[in-house]
Amino acid sequence: MTRFLKDSILFLLCTYISAFALCAQENPVSDRTSCVPVRTTSEEELAFGPGETMDFVLHYKWGSINTDVGHATVRLDSLTFNGQKAFCCSVNGRTTKFFDIFFKVREDFRSWFTRDGLRPLKFTRDTYEGGYEARNTYLYDWNPSDPHIDADIYTSKMGDVSMTLPLTPCTYDLPALFFFARNMDIDNVEPDRKYPMTFAIDDEVFNVYFILYGRETIKVKGIGTVKTIKFAAKLLEGEVFKGEEDMMIWVTDDENRLPVYFEAPLRVGVAAGRMSGYDGLKHPFTSLVNTKKR
Repeated sequence: MTRFLKDSILFLLCTYISAFALCAQENPVSDRTSCVPVRTTSEEELAFGPGETMDFVLHYKWGSINTDVGHATVRLDSLTFNGQKAFCCSVNGRTTKFFDIFFKVREDFRSWFTRDGLRPLKFTRDTYEGGYEARNTYLYDWNPSDPHIDADIYTSKMGDVSMTLPLTPCTYDLPALFFFARNMDIDNVEPDRKYPMTFAIDDEVFNVYFILYGRETIKVKGIGTVKTIKFAAKLLEGEVFKGEEDMMIWVTDDENRLPVYFEAPLRVGVAAGRMSGYDGLKHPFTSLVNTKKR
């Protein structure tokens, strides 16, 4: 079972954080049609602002097992990066104390991107998974003649490696994707159409897609009743995911575009994630129609 606990935690920290991450860039690009429509990415019009914090819980279901197994926090701050006004997003995740006994997981993702235009600048990852370690450092080089990612990568399996990864206007790291996505222009996203997503992690660039299904009101444990927009994301088939089925994602139907719930089939059991807390939102949480009584 520890294998699937591990994969479920990583699923929250990687796939959920970027689940509805849509490829978008404010600047003109040669293949604009491959990127999902977004509203302006000028700082004043963004769906978020510095000081925002969100907490998430991962739940795992398999037979008689029905329990929370991990949690994560996403925080956004503002700073100056190489003379540019920038955001820094930090994503910290871990297994619960009980599941640390079986398979201890710790994840630390950090992403720096410009406050105007949301162009990625740097990404780091520090991962511990039951003895396995992985560390990434990406520096984005936006030289028009040769855009690429300078990547320094370490894993306990392959050691230290330095390489370049391909970089297009629709390629991001996971935390940066999460924030790009929240500026999507829902009115110009076509229902049932497949939109691509591209993200880099470790020594690879992955391509998946999402589909808009429509609006739905759901109950989120610990939060309350929320009006949402429902998406599906196609999962990459492999040792964890079934591949033929989609992950379902629900985001708030308001100016914040918060991911409040997801559910996805694994090869053994089902992973589900929910937002458990929030603070410092830029816009009123108007999609919350019935607050959970505490």
